[in-house]
Amino acid sequence: MLRRSVLSHAKVAVLGAAGGIGQPLSLLLKGSPLISELSLYDIANTVGVAADLSHIPTPAQVKGFGKDDLAKALDGCKVVVIPAGVPRKPGMTRDDLFNVNASIVKNLTAAVATACPKAMICIISNPVNSTVPIAAEVLKKAGVYDPRRLFGVTTLDICRANTFVAGAFGLNPFDINVPVIGGHSGPTIVPLFSQTGLNFTPEQVKALTHRVQFGGDEVVKAKDGAGSATLSMAFAGFQFTESLLKALRGDKGIKECTFTQNNLTEASFFSLKTTLCVDGVASVDQIGPINDFEKELLKACMTELQGNIKKGIEFGSK
Repeated sequence: MLRRSVLSHAKVAVLGAAGGIGQPLSLLLKGSPLISELSLYDIANTVGVAADLSHIPTPAQVKGFGKDDLAKALDGCKVVVIPAGVPRKPGMTRDDLFNVNASIVKNLTAAVATACPKAMICIISNPVNSTVPIAAEVLKKAGVYDPRRLFGVTTLDICRANTFVAGAFGLNPFDINVPVIGGHSGPTIVPLFSQTGLNFTPEQVKALTHRVQFGGDEVVKAKDGAGSATLSMAFAGFQFTESLLKALRGDKGIKECTFTQNNLTEASFFSLKTTLCVDGVASVDQIGPINDFEKELLKACMTELQGNIKKGIEFGSK
């Protein structure tokens, strides 16, 4: 009991809490014993979402804030999760979302830089390959950028890879751990099936790779205009946030693949297996041994990813 009470101390903000990802993400976070206060922000309907969640019997106290109270929502936060933005619709790529979501992420990050400059920032808003560099530029301008504290949440790619591999082999998804590196859109997503210890046929690898890379399209099509991957993204966002909170309380050996600034590839931002700690990023693993098929995937990833990053840096530095 003592350990549990000591842990429940973190104030976490969800920016975009009334949206398709924000609501289920907030629900999952409300159940975390690692959170003492859950601060919900959105431009509309946030007070109602907060009131609803506040009736759930867990330690986290919930407060909702409207569009004029962003600074209040962020005050004292240790972790800020940003799922705000418009969802994808049929036929849209993540890059199509850029013009709207880029401005949203830029403005929200600027507020974080002022209200809680030492907070860990977890970017979910797509296109992550560009929105994370945008956030970095905003934080640089404010003089508070620490690359150890800024994360692009690519956990959904790992969730999908683990799920699809488990289904193909008849295994429990909890027993699967597929590293997924690179970025968070289409060809920039590089699942490393060769590092799982399982034996795949070439046909399986190609089919599974395509499904992991374009799993978002699968959901968008199935929802038929009613949205994109919200529930699975909320689960993935919660999983990453929970890992980060465990690291912040001092747990050792916490690892997640996440999109951060590092110098381990040609790209200035790249998702790799990352050890988390009380300061955010403790260390980033090398890619490790990969096969010829994965090397080709990596080449294709780099070409597109570097363009995405450049676009984000240019927008963020304006």
